[in-house]
Amino acid sequence: MSEVYAVRRGMLRDRCAAAGSAAALVSRPANVRYLAGGAPPGAVLLLGPGGDVLFRPEAPPGGPAEGRTDDRLRVLPLPALDGDPAVAAAGLAASSGADSLAVEEHHLTVSRHRAMGSVAPRLRLTDLGATVEHLRVVKDEEEIACLRIAAEITDQALGELLESILVGRTERHLALELERRLVDHGADGPAFPTSVATGPNSGQGRHRPSDRRVEEGDFLSVCLGANYRGYRCEIGRTFVIGTAPADWQIELYDLVFAAQRAGREALVPGAAYRDVDRAARHLLDAADHGGDLVPWTGHGVGLEIDEDPQLAPAAMGKLDACVPVTVEPGVHLPGRGGVRIDDTLVVRPEADGGPELLTITTKELLAL
Repeated sequence: MSEVYAVRRGMLRDRCAAAGSAAALVSRPANVRYLAGGAPPGAVLLLGPGGDVLFRPEAPPGGPAEGRTDDRLRVLPLPALDGDPAVAAAGLAASSGADSLAVEEHHLTVSRHRAMGSVAPRLRLTDLGATVEHLRVVKDEEEIACLRIAAEITDQALGELLESILVGRTERHLALELERRLVDHGADGPAFPTSVATGPNSGQGRHRPSDRRVEEGDFLSVCLGANYRGYRCEIGRTFVIGTAPADWQIELYDLVFAAQRAGREALVPGAAYRDVDRAARHLLDAADHGGDLVPWTGHGVGLEIDEDPQLAPAAMGKLDACVPVTVEPGVHLPGRGGVRIDDTLVVRPEADGGPELLTITTKELLAL
């Protein structure tokens, strides 16, 4: 993997050089991890004329590990009293002869930016923008393998929950149990706070679990994902509890299922982001549920659970192969509940079988 990280840093260095920057400072944790293999809390990565250096606060004994850092990197631990790693990195860039430094302005605070300018007043600070985020959009097969394992763990955790007794248990209890099962099956933790929504709460995106108890006849919507070696996936399913579904539940479920299938089938290299959104959205709009929809149909996943691209009506850009995304349409009817169906997939060309479905738990409307 060291060679992979070196190649990624080389690509970033080339882009910075093309933009006229002699050095770059990466501070956003997911971006540090992408380029360095690990992202200790508070660490920043300097790509400069004197080599690549990871500045990190000195870790306390037993401190959290955020991936294994590339062995080729020079690592400089900074005692807490020695100040901000970003400021120390700016000072080293200046002393190494750099006249400009590209920084992630969207991540740095104003005070931090000013402190860097103070320690190296002759160093011109420019904006790196979302350059690293753009590099992260297309995943290599090693990254996709991590996402595949994360999806397998998530499917296992959800499958086990469906085999247990649910009536009478609270949303909060079920969410905690799902997160425990993720860890039991090998996850580093949940990819995001697990959502469990019942009855009138069902169908809402990222509903915060409450003390409402599961009742017979409820819709039960679950959204969860595993974090495996830093890579995060997402799955969402909706079920009916304890009895055969009512006619309105079947009708609403079939509609959302059809919309989700249309979105999945639109995932081909070269498809516009907005066209994928439109493929799913137009079925729900035609059924007069346009006002009940969230602003997007899906999004990229990887080292963060919400990455580029965004599959939304106004999104600009086109899909590439090897881009993992979610497709997650849903409808929530206030006071009644609703349906969400959510999968993580990888965009693949038709010659390779089309979109690769990572989350495989059944999408049949089960009565649990």
